[in-house]
Amino acid sequence: MENDDRVPERALPPMPMPEPTTPADATARTAYGAADRAAIYRAIRERRDMRHFAGGQVAPEVLSRLLAAAHHAPSVGFMQPWRFIRVADAALRRRLQAAVEAERQRTADALGQRRDAFMRLKVEGLCDAAELLAVALADGREAHVFGRRTLPQMDLASVACAIQNLWLAARAEGLGMGWVSMFDPDAVGKLLGLPAGAQAVALISLGPVQGFYEEPMLQRERWARRAPLASVVFEGTWGAPAPWLQADPAEEDAPSQEEGAGHG
Repeated sequence: MENDDRVPERALPPMPMPEPTTPADATARTAYGAADRAAIYRAIRERRDMRHFAGGQVAPEVLSRLLAAAHHAPSVGFMQPWRFIRVADAALRRRLQAAVEAERQRTADALGQRRDAFMRLKVEGLCDAAELLAVALADGREAHVFGRRTLPQMDLASVACAIQNLWLAARAEGLGMGWVSMFDPDAVGKLLGLPAGAQAVALISLGPVQGFYEEPMLQRERWARRAPLASVVFEGTWGAPAPWLQADPAEEDAPSQEEGAGHG
């Protein structure tokens, strides 16, 4: 188990707060400028789960910035359960790719009539990308009860927030990123030397790409389509329409309800 990193209890000075004002004025004072807001929404809209990479390199200062962005993610109880392992060794990359391929075959067999369509999809770029990062849940998570007593899976939700931070920062840097979760976590954990209690949850391909997909790859390949915004936002109770909700400008008609095989 990791060392206890909790901060010792001590008297803290009160947090300084600005002078009270109206909610509208407070929002205007703290909001980003129009160009900054547009850049954030653009990164969200143009982020893609990439599978095609152009080789090359990621400079150490850029990789450090990206991992710092990931580390600034929110986490339940401020537990920070993410651990990142950079995989530079080509032989280890190939072993990890083999672990993904083994699960790809098992997934295909479980898909029944969609097996052939699934096997035509490119599901990873582990040996093509400039960088490969493995992401794991840290050991010792049972010590963190704050926010997890009834929802222990919030440790995984916290790691997902870190990965999303990394993804958006990578898009802003002009780098592609792909999240692969198609593997046996025990097998990958052994390859990476994870301690007991830790669990591998993602293999992240990261690096230059020739271009970003205009739409999610699985949508382009007709595997699935993005659901309408109104089908996932409710008012008051499950399924109740939200009359105030405005349509997503990027939304496309006739979404499929078929299951997806990736992260969009």
